[in-house]
Amino acid sequence: MLDLSLFIPRAVMQGMPLLYGSTGETISQKAGNLNLGIPGVMYVGAISGVIGAFLYERSVGGAVGMNPALTILIPMASCLFGALVMGLLYCFLTVTLRANQNVTGLAMTTFGIGFGNFFGGSLIKLTGADVPSITLSATSNTFRTQLPFANTTGVIGKVLFSYGFLAYLGIIISLIAAHVLSRTRTGLHLRAVGENPGTADAAGINTTKYKYLSTCIGCMIAGIGGLYYVMDYMNGVWSNDAFGDRGWLAIALVIFTIWKPDIGILASILFGGLYILYLFVPTGTNLAVKELYKMLPYVVTIVVLIITSMRNKRENQPPASLGLSYFREER
Repeated sequence: MLDLSLFIPRAVMQGMPLLYGSTGETISQKAGNLNLGIPGVMYVGAISGVIGAFLYERSVGGAVGMNPALTILIPMASCLFGALVMGLLYCFLTVTLRANQNVTGLAMTTFGIGFGNFFGGSLIKLTGADVPSITLSATSNTFRTQLPFANTTGVIGKVLFSYGFLAYLGIIISLIAAHVLSRTRTGLHLRAVGENPGTADAAGINTTKYKYLSTCIGCMIAGIGGLYYVMDYMNGVWSNDAFGDRGWLAIALVIFTIWKPDIGILASILFGGLYILYLFVPTGTNLAVKELYKMLPYVVTIVVLIITSMRNKRENQPPASLGLSYFREER
C-alpha cells in the first residue's frame, strides 16, 4: 500500500524545483520568449548558490561561526545573480540581436550544465573529497528549518508544515505571478507583447523592456528552483549531473498548466509524485515496469496537450508570437 504520509511530502519536495522552473518559464513565455535554456539556468542558479555557501562556510570556519541570516542571504544572492546573468545573456541574444530562440535556449542549457559541472568539479577538488560530491550540511540545515509545530501535529504537520521556507516561497511566488499576469495592467501589457508585439509597440508599450524584465525575472525564479533542489531536496549535497531531466520537466509543466502559474502549484506536486512513484509502488526486480512509471509525467503532458488542442480555446493556447523574434521595421 502507498503510505501517503511519506509519499506526499516527498512529492512536494520533488515538485518544488519544477514549480519554480515552470513559474519562471511561464512568465518568460507570456512575453513571447521561448526560453529552452531553463535547465541550464536552474543549473547555474544552483552552482552559484553552492559557491556562495561554500565560500561563506569556509570563511567563518564551519557551522559554529555561521550567522543564520547570512547563511541564507549569501547563497540566495549568489543564486539570483547567476540566474540573472543567464537571463540577460538570453535576452541580449534573442531580443537585441534577434537570434533564433530555440537554438539560443538549447545552447544556454548546454553552457549552463557545463558551467555547473566545471565549477562543481573545482569545488570537489578543493575539498579533497573521496567521493565526487561536496556536502554543505550547515547551510542545508538552515534552509531546511521547519515550522516549530511541524512535529507536534501528527500527519497534518508532516504533510503541510514539514518543509523549508523555500517551498512556501515558491507557492507565494506562483500566486503573485498568477495575479500579476491576469489582474494587473503590467500583466496585460506583458500578455499583449507576447500575443502581438507589433500591436503592443504601436500602442506605446516598450516591448524590449517587457521582454527583458519578464525573462530575467523568470530566470531568477527558475534559479531558485535549482538552489532548492540542492539545499533542501538533496540536503546540501552537490554532485555533477545530478539534476537529471527536471529542467525539461519544468518546461513540460508549463504546457500542462496551460500557462497559468497558480495551476502549477498542484500540477508540480502531481508531477513530483509521478516522478518518484516507482520508488513507492512495489515492482520487484522488473526494471521495465519501473521505467514505465518514470514515463508517466511525459505521458500525462502529451495527453493534456492533445486535449487542450482539441478544445481549441484561445485562452488555453500559447502566446501567438511565442518563439518569434520581433522586427520593428516590419511593423
